[in-house]
Amino acid sequence: MNPEWGQAFVHVAVAGGLCAVAVFTGIFDSVSVQVGYEHYAEAPVAGLPAFLAMPFNSLVNMAYTLLGLSWLHRGGAMGLGPRYLKDVFAAMALLYGPVQWLRLWTQWRRAAVLDQWLTLPIFAWPVAWCLYLDRGWRPWLFLSLECVSLASYGLALLHPQGFEVALGAHVVAAVGQALRTHRHYGSTTSATYLALGVLSCLGFVVLKLCDHQLARWRLFQCLTGHFWSKVCDVLQFHFAFLFLTHFNTHPRFHPSGGKTR
Repeated sequence: MNPEWGQAFVHVAVAGGLCAVAVFTGIFDSVSVQVGYEHYAEAPVAGLPAFLAMPFNSLVNMAYTLLGLSWLHRGGAMGLGPRYLKDVFAAMALLYGPVQWLRLWTQWRRAAVLDQWLTLPIFAWPVAWCLYLDRGWRPWLFLSLECVSLASYGLALLHPQGFEVALGAHVVAAVGQALRTHRHYGSTTSATYLALGVLSCLGFVVLKLCDHQLARWRLFQCLTGHFWSKVCDVLQFHFAFLFLTHFNTHPRFHPSGGKTR
């Protein structure tokens, strides 16, 4: 394992594994999740194995893994702190793809719950990264933020739309913190990345919610709204990387400037 990103990958894998164990104990079995092919506009193809029953919606999940691998292997001039933050985010992307594919493949309630739950700390990590840019290396703050993020999934136990409320709060927090970081340290380049990231986030939400409605249009009958929402999700990951790593070149955060860990 590459020592430069091995620690970050192990941390993400262990945390994800603990979440999986918790889910498979059944504590979230009462959470409202969508299970079944009827919730997707892409029709399952008879004769294909279950893991490819909806081929386009399934294969698009490889993009998360490829994106994660790409960013894990990106180096550049950065200190240990920024590198770790980048590698954790990349490991999240790498492992998130298989989790979503498992959900589509099995149409299993607990796989759907795990998919939902892991979405929250992914949106929380850019907030932690922005806090690093503002306050410096504070690992206990970042860990606490991720724990609060994971705990917020408890809202799904209290109300059928609890997950949507938690996710909406995460999106608002991530965008708000990114805007604050840009306002303090940004440039026209970071503004471009931020705008593209927000547009991708909007596409991710709207295209997924309108999956069946969009299927009335020929353009969305083969590659459906759900497929394109995943493309937008990968893009928002990528633009978040570009936005946050852009500050590595800022004099305040350059390794020679003493801001890193």
